[in-house]
Amino acid sequence: MTQGKILLQPGTLWKSVIERTESAWKCGALLSIPTEFEFVEQDGVQFLVRILSNLVRKDAAKQKQVQQTTSSGKDFNPFLPYEEDLFVADISETHVCLLNKFNVVDYHLLIITRAFEEQESLLTLEDFAAMWACLAEYDGLAFYNGGQVAGASQRHKHLQVVPLPLTTSGAAIPIEPLLAAAEFQGTVATIPELPFTHAFASLDRSWAESPLTAAKTTLEIYRNLLKTVGIAAVEGNRQSGAYNFLATRQWMLIVPRSQEEFEGISVNSLGCAGALLVRNQEQMQILKDAGPMNILKSVGIPRQPQV
Repeated sequence: MTQGKILLQPGTLWKSVIERTESAWKCGALLSIPTEFEFVEQDGVQFLVRILSNLVRKDAAKQKQVQQTTSSGKDFNPFLPYEEDLFVADISETHVCLLNKFNVVDYHLLIITRAFEEQESLLTLEDFAAMWACLAEYDGLAFYNGGQVAGASQRHKHLQVVPLPLTTSGAAIPIEPLLAAAEFQGTVATIPELPFTHAFASLDRSWAESPLTAAKTTLEIYRNLLKTVGIAAVEGNRQSGAYNFLATRQWMLIVPRSQEEFEGISVNSLGCAGALLVRNQEQMQILKDAGPMNILKSVGIPRQPQV
């Protein structure tokens, strides 16, 4: 598979994000979901838990998608075609960048494939080139929900990027304090305080200076991490199991998944970073009673005790 040319002009993405966000707000294309948040501490992590205060518009949009799918007999795809008012930039010959229509985090971007690919496909050289092209522009957390069990809500393949820090207080990413204790065996590490199966690797932030070159190295690391947690390619490039992928300019984390939710609380890749969402105060209490790290362990695969 050829890599494709990077079309994004260096130094332009953030300006485009700001301008498109303002115009999308004004025309009603961007339907941000207001939230309140608090921190819930467990096992040395200050988990960021957002309470979604109004999901009426998003729930209505989902219902509309279901109706369109039923009437047409085909799955509704919001990315083919995508809403022009949400378009931010052409990233490469294979990917474009959009605003997340129902964003919870400000300036939340989607990196989507121009042609349809399944969300349960493994990441490719082109995906990583597009990811690095965006991370070269500003410090962000890139993530991929590998399948519905991992929190994916759309079948059309898309990575996502949110700017860092996730909040103005505490760690830029809630789980980051745990990463310093990573225990490496070769180039793959585990984080002692994470009770669920995972694989971790360090990246070099200078790679952002050359996205095409970085993509090749990152793809090899990604495949090695997948192999470590027992995920392989089947039927071409389809994944053998659901997982969450997270990456910054400095590290990559893979977390295999066993279920999509815990007592109604959905968990996606941001949950694995320590940023969780609940729909109401009742779910917040469930989260506090169970413990957020225990929830991650429940939706992941519990680590086997060291012999």
